[in-house]
Amino acid sequence: MENFPLDIRKPLHIFDESYFSNIVNDLYEKGFSIRALGVPSFIVDALVRCQDSLSKQAYQRAGIGRAEQFQHHEKVRSDEICWIDGTSEEGQLWLDWCEALRLYINRHLFMGLFSFESHFACYEPGNFYKRHLDAFQGQSNRKLSVVTYLNDKWQPSDGGELVLYSRKNDLEGIQVLPEKGTIAIFLSEVFPHEVLKANRERHSVAGWFRLNTSVNDNIDPP
Repeated sequence: MENFPLDIRKPLHIFDESYFSNIVNDLYEKGFSIRALGVPSFIVDALVRCQDSLSKQAYQRAGIGRAEQFQHHEKVRSDEICWIDGTSEEGQLWLDWCEALRLYINRHLFMGLFSFESHFACYEPGNFYKRHLDAFQGQSNRKLSVVTYLNDKWQPSDGGELVLYSRKNDLEGIQVLPEKGTIAIFLSEVFPHEVLKANRERHSVAGWFRLNTSVNDNIDPP
């Protein structure tokens, strides 16, 4: 099933649900899932092709906060990002896979996930992202964070590990090497995390499953 041409839109049921089952079991038991080769190879290869086709001008300096709270803070993070909007077949394939995952999680864990947003992230040598939460309790509609990696032959000496902390006073955490095809999914309000300084160019795709917190005429997510 990994040989479908990209110009054929895949119905959501065509994706292998064994990937989703492993993730859901982990989320139920631990609140996070870290899986080497946890994303089908045809999805990862499509993302690599899409990322390789992007010009340097397509990326923008990443910041923190949303809307009027958005700001650049180079002491916190120094990566660059490019949002995935589905205008490329490869990007849409990734969004379709995540949509199938969203439906599967809702069906089995009843999380009420409403939408998904995602971007490419590029860390040049020396870049990092300090310890943070993707959502603060009761202040955001981000529910699940997703990261998958696009880097061939990544070595421990290359740095750039994701460190996932189990609680506020956890100082050790779990380190995730950003190897191609590895996926990390975790509860956005629960697990602080950081990206250690990379020693070579590092590519990943980050995303968030969100709740619908629209009230009256205030549409969220926008």
